[in-house]
Amino acid sequence: MDNFFERVGRVWPAERRDLHWHILPTPGEADALASPYQGLSVPGLQSVPPQWMHCTLLHTVGLGRSAVDLDALLKDVASFAQTVRPFTLTFDRPSIGATAVEISGWPGLPFTRIVDGLTEAMVRTRSVFTAAPSRFPHLSAAYAAEGAEDVDVLSLKAELAHIEQTLSATVVVDRLHLVEQWHDGAHITWKPVATVPLAGVTG
Repeated sequence: MDNFFERVGRVWPAERRDLHWHILPTPGEADALASPYQGLSVPGLQSVPPQWMHCTLLHTVGLGRSAVDLDALLKDVASFAQTVRPFTLTFDRPSIGATAVEISGWPGLPFTRIVDGLTEAMVRTRSVFTAAPSRFPHLSAAYAAEGAEDVDVLSLKAELAHIEQTLSATVVVDRLHLVEQWHDGAHITWKPVATVPLAGVTG
């Protein structure tokens, strides 16, 4: 495997705070998603704790919160969000990618509609950034980090296959989360900026 943090570090250096739009699971949803994988004992992998599980919609590469008119942006996104009804994403068995253990989700069509709407809203801010939109819904259960080149993928596949419990879990998508996000070369963390509810959602 390839070190995820070294790969993204070329465009997203450690500790730089970029704006990201996410779908974030509730604490209960995150526990259900993360618990089967917390025992992964593979050197070169960093498991994602429940509180940091996230489904990225859009990474605005190089854009910090001080470089955008947040009031105007949030008003624009709120208008778009009222055209989207809440829906449920289902996440199932993981796959081993080049840089992470990923859990894919479905359905993809409403997810992609949101990604496109957010990307258009960010472009309308006229801020300088590079859009890195997600092409499909997924969460990472673990990231490849230092020592990733020594990960035995066949052994990792076997370890994942030996998880003898239901791995399917759901996330209710009823709001969009804007966060200020960074990494330290081993973990991803963020600070909440704003939450935008979808149509019919209050509070």
